[in-house]
Amino acid sequence: MNTTVRLSVIAAILIPLAAFGEAAKPTDAQIAAIVVTANQVDIDAGTLANARTKSADVKQFAQLMITDHGGVNQAAGKLVTKLGVTPQPNATSESLQRGGDDNLAKLKKLGGVEFDRAYVGHEVAYHQSVLDALDNVLIPSAQNDELKALLVKVRPAFVEHLDHAKHLQTELGNGGA
Repeated sequence: MNTTVRLSVIAAILIPLAAFGEAAKPTDAQIAAIVVTANQVDIDAGTLANARTKSADVKQFAQLMITDHGGVNQAAGKLVTKLGVTPQPNATSESLQRGGDDNLAKLKKLGGVEFDRAYVGHEVAYHQSVLDALDNVLIPSAQNDELKALLVKVRPAFVEHLDHAKHLQTELGNGGA
């Protein structure tokens, strides 16, 4: 994967999170917005990949992203409703959305194996960045025990997605846009 793309994905997630700093960790409402946005960005990319790819393996992976991230958003939605929390947009959720929109715009210009490599390469960087955010900011900052438990519960799926994406990346030939 191209280093510029990898760094832009990391920056879109971690730099806005760093703005919270130690004194002002994200609130549960802000974490909820980050979680929902991060999952929706991956659902949107998976939907595009599912429609565009000719590769059965990439199509299967894209469908897994749609299904799994949709399930996380459904669980998060039920939890915030139960807790009476309204997700609060913030610099991180907004940066994630912009990054997702930029990724879709770039992917829409590609086709064939070039599309597959760019999509999968982005998925590798995205899942690594989300895991870093979960471990370093979101899980430690969550105040509500149920929210924290949900974040901990879904973390292994992100690890599996990262491993799956890396495997696909290798199959596609060191991929990336």
